Amino acid sequence: MNRLLVSFLTVIILVEAEPCHSQNPEEIKLKDFRPKSIFRVPATTITKAKFPAIDMHSHDFAKTDKEVAQWVKTMDQAGIEKTIILSGAVGTGFDSIYSRYAKYGDRFEVWCGFDIDGFKEPGWTEKAVKELERCVKAGARGVGELSDKGFGLRYSAGFGPHIDDPLMRPLLKRCGELNIPINIHVAEPIWMYLPMDSTNDGLMNAYTWRIDSTQKGIFGHAALIKTLDNAVRDNPHTTFIACHYANCEYDLSILGSLLDKYKNLYADASARFGETSTIPRYMATFYKKYQDKLLYGTDNIPESDMYEITFRILESLDEHFYYYRFYHWPSYGFGLNDDVLKKVYHENATKILKHETPKR
Repeated sequence: MNRLLVSFLTVIILVEAEPCHSQNPEEIKLKDFRPKSIFRVPATTITKAKFPAIDMHSHDFAKTDKEVAQWVKTMDQAGIEKTIILSGAVGTGFDSIYSRYAKYGDRFEVWCGFDIDGFKEPGWTEKAVKELERCVKAGARGVGELSDKGFGLRYSAGFGPHIDDPLMRPLLKRCGELNIPINIHVAEPIWMYLPMDSTNDGLMNAYTWRIDSTQKGIFGHAALIKTLDNAVRDNPHTTFIACHYANCEYDLSILGSLLDKYKNLYADASARFGETSTIPRYMATFYKKYQDKLLYGTDNIPESDMYEITFRILESLDEHFYYYRFYHWPSYGFGLNDDVLKKVYHENATKILKHETPKR
């Protein structure tokens, strides 16, 4: 064997024997951390919800007729019977969004917003109620997603009143009279309020969505949950949906106490699968206890893999798997039983979408 060939074979052996490190661990950024599970444990592929599902929390992701048509095909494959489009829009903005989805009949519902413009001016309440009624006549079947992360309800020009402000009472009451529910986002996950340092458990996500609680006039987490409490209490004939588990995933006893108090309050799981799939046994217990008040929702781009991961978390007992669209933590399945799944996927949503007036 000549010397050149020996040298070549030696290189091959060394390459195969020594791991190739394409990244320097001392230079990897937190945001680029993408671990792969090393555990050889059961992995379940669930491409379709075990029971027909209603996605109670989505948005106007499809901007063309072609994209809406593709969305419907994806829904068919995933077993999504209907999707709620939370447009938060009013006026011609709502009309435009509604027309795009109305062609598909019962496959979508489009919900409107509240017209907050001019809320400090005399006569605003009457104007806002009138626009709400117009949107309902045009096809809106609910209101949402309303959003208050500290300064008041967000709208195109800035921030308006908080949901429990006396100014909002006529609108909230009118929703009850019209039998249309309200989806509301209050606060943010607790990690967004904690110091942005090495002790923050959710730092990778929290830093992007961080809340500066030192700003003048901003409500903190507890104060925002209280605004929800007040609004639900003061409007017993209006159905409220606290989206994202009311951003109480760090301590679901807070949400649980509200669900215990109010028959007109529900909560959806949207965009909080990653945060809660790290505590599967606790979540399974929570779902069992509040199986009549929890709703399936996604709040993510409607692609097959997104739906599939939500099914895997709710239905399977799989352990230590990753899905980076949701969070950097490993996920674990809740393993919900069929009775709970039927309610979460479909039955609870159906009660709301029949627009029955809740009773205290």
